[in-house]
Amino acid sequence: MSDRTENQPMRIWSPDSDYLEERPVTNEVPVAIEYNCVTFAVMMASPSDLTDFTYGFSLTEGIIKAEKDIIYAQIKKAPNGLVAAIEINAKAFNNLEKYNRALSGRTGCGLCGVDKLEQAVKPLGKIISNFKVKAKQVHKSMQGIKSHQRLNKETGALHAAAFVNDDGQIIAVREDVGRHNALDKLIGHLMRKKIDPTKGCALITSRCSFEMVQKCAIIGIPVIAAVSATTGLAIDLAKQAGISIIAFARKGSMNIVTDTESRII
Repeated sequence: MSDRTENQPMRIWSPDSDYLEERPVTNEVPVAIEYNCVTFAVMMASPSDLTDFTYGFSLTEGIIKAEKDIIYAQIKKAPNGLVAAIEINAKAFNNLEKYNRALSGRTGCGLCGVDKLEQAVKPLGKIISNFKVKAKQVHKSMQGIKSHQRLNKETGALHAAAFVNDDGQIIAVREDVGRHNALDKLIGHLMRKKIDPTKGCALITSRCSFEMVQKCAIIGIPVIAAVSATTGLAIDLAKQAGISIIAFARKGSMNIVTDTESRII
């Protein structure tokens, strides 16, 4: 299955013309996530960088505590989608008993299948980081993220999550039809490449909801810059974790919503 796009015929209408043309559309497939041969979740995702996704998802869902808890992860084809077959150690597998969850995740769904309130909003520890970044550099990086969105450039249908260092350099970008998935892919990449998450910030081409703050807090990313708005709960959790949130990071300006640790200079 291609991780890129496929061409589909469509009718292109404008006030001045009306014609048929093939245009690229992004792929979206169900991905069954299995731990030690036990299905934990079925998520709709873009079929690219799925090994990164399995690592990031496993961490932010609380199944694993570190990369070493995964013995191996393999992406396999199935008749109706893909299977992420993940082998985890005994300690991590015991964490599955904390979940009474049969999760079927729609695209962009961060809480599908959660049946306990305490699973929805998790307590967050304070991030230990000396990271600081200039607002001007964050703004410049956000303007440059589009050039790194390879798949979105073709279809206009994917979110992106990027990791940026204190010089404003974009280190990595991951794309997906779901904003949560894109961030999980980025987090998985940081884990696998052993990139220190406390020494950079996350850029997201979506709103900054509380789930996005939770994911960044779990791995230790101290700054989130979002192209769209944030929410009250996201702000509360960000203050709890010591995360700085920048919202509406667009061409003209940015809103520095919370910066309790004075990370934005």
